Order: sequence, then structure tokens, then C-alpha cells
Amino acid sequence: MENKSHALLTGLFTVALMIAAVFFALWFNRDRVDRVPYEMATKLAVSGLNPQAAVRYRGLEVGLVDAIRFNPQKTGEILVQISVDPHTPMTQSTFGTLGYQGVTGIAYIELDDDGSKPAHLASDKNRPARIEIRPSILDNIQIRSAAILQQFEALTVNFNTLLAPANQQKIIGAIDHIGGAAAALEAVPRQLGPTLAKLPALTDQAQQALTSISALSRDASALAVDLTKTNQQLQAPGGPLTKITDTADHYNAIADSIERDALPRINALTNEARSTMQSLNRSIEKFGENPQSILLGAPDLPPGPGEPSFQGK
Repeated sequence: MENKSHALLTGLFTVALMIAAVFFALWFNRDRVDRVPYEMATKLAVSGLNPQAAVRYRGLEVGLVDAIRFNPQKTGEILVQISVDPHTPMTQSTFGTLGYQGVTGIAYIELDDDGSKPAHLASDKNRPARIEIRPSILDNIQIRSAAILQQFEALTVNFNTLLAPANQQKIIGAIDHIGGAAAALEAVPRQLGPTLAKLPALTDQAQQALTSISALSRDASALAVDLTKTNQQLQAPGGPLTKITDTADHYNAIADSIERDALPRINALTNEARSTMQSLNRSIEKFGENPQSILLGAPDLPPGPGEPSFQGK
């Protein structure tokens, strides 16, 4: 019995010692850094991300993933709780993406900052600050690959529609038309042969026409020079235009002199001639009334008022 009790005590002591060693190792290896908690929210897949995964800031390890859970307030949203070294430059524009270690598929959080909001992002245990998780390179590749596959599928459908029997007949007909057009184009050089043979003669005629036009242009230039010289001679001082202008001024002066001196005299002579004609007319009238006045003279005029022998009526 003593041997059995001794063995039991030895076994219990050994188990207790092992448990104590494990707890001591855990306590000794525990993280003593006082980190700042943050919360990240995303609706993207977080494949390969586990608790205690690394959190890195531009490649430098600054923290760990504490927990991963669903958001009970928003369906489909995943909350990732992380703790980060307090010296990490966390700002309001800091965001996270999922990174993967080689080909193992183990994910970690990669933090980065675009610098749009440089203000510090404060956080505490009661109300951890929220950080955005943006699509990683693999997520973008997956999304774009899906879009490319959809476009390729639509292209395949369109291609199959294009190769339908009805469209095949149209394509064959178009190819036949193209063959006929090619045959017609092949005949064009033969039809253009006579025309091309006449081109040298047309070129010579055109050259002659250009020569004639050049000669005509030189003659026109010489004529323009002569006209310019003639114009200069006409407008030169003492030239024909000057003489014509002086003659016109002289005649204008003569006309002014006639209008100023001769016309008043002519008008006076006209008035005197008119008065003489009026007197002549009165004399003829009196002769017609008393022809004997030529022999006996003009009768005496009766006395007027205030004259002797005036008798009033």
C-alpha cells in the first residue's frame, strides 16, 4: 500500500509540476505591450485571416488580430478587432487590406495611409475607432476576373449568334461579293491602260500651257510696270494731269469773271432794250390812235389840277 500511495503522490506531483511549467511558460511568453484597440469592418471575404494574425504598417509588424466576428447590427458585415502599438501613426485616413504570406494562404492585416486626413485617430477599449478595410490586390483581381469572364461569356454568345446558319449564308454571300469586287478591280488596270498611255501627251500639253501662262504672266508684269510708269508721268509735277488741272482752273476763273462782270451788264442792256421796246410800242399805239400827229404834232394835253384853265368835272 505504501508503494502504491508513494507512486500516486509522485504522479500527482509530476502532473502539478508540468501544469505549473506550462502556466509559467505562458506567463513568461505573454505580450506585455500595452496596445491600442481598433475595429475594422468589411463585407469582403477574410479567407486565411485568424486570431493572433500579424498586423503590419507598411511592412512593419505593429500589432495582432484579437478577434474576428460578425456584426450583429449589419447582416453580412465582418468585424475584425486588432490591437496596435501606441507609437503607430494611426490617422483618420488610415485603411487596411488583407495580405498573404507566400503561397501558404495565411493572411495578415496590412495598414496604410493615403494622407488625405492627417489628424490622429484616437481610440480606447470602450469605444474602439473604426478603420476601413479596402479590397486587396487579390480581391481586385477576383472582381475584375469575374467582370472579364462575364464579358467573355457575352462575347461567346454574340460569336455563336454570328455563326448561326442564317448568318453563315450572309457571310458566304458577302465573301462572294468581295470576290466579284476583286475580279472587277482586277479588270480596272486593263481599262485604264489607254488612258494611262495618253497621260504623257496630256503632260506635254499641260507643260506647254504652263509655259504660255508663264509668258502671259511676264507680259502682264511688263504691262503693269508700263502702266505704273505712265501713271507716275501723268501725276508728276508739270505733267499732263497738272496742265489739265491748271487749264480747268483757268476756264473756271473765266467763267466766274463772266458771271461776275459780263452777266450784270448783259442784264442791264436787256432791261434798257425792254424799256425802249415798251416806249416804241406806246409810240406805235399813239400813232395808230392819231396818225395826223405826224403832220400836226401831238395835241396839247389838257391842263391838270392846279394849272391855268383847269376845269374840274
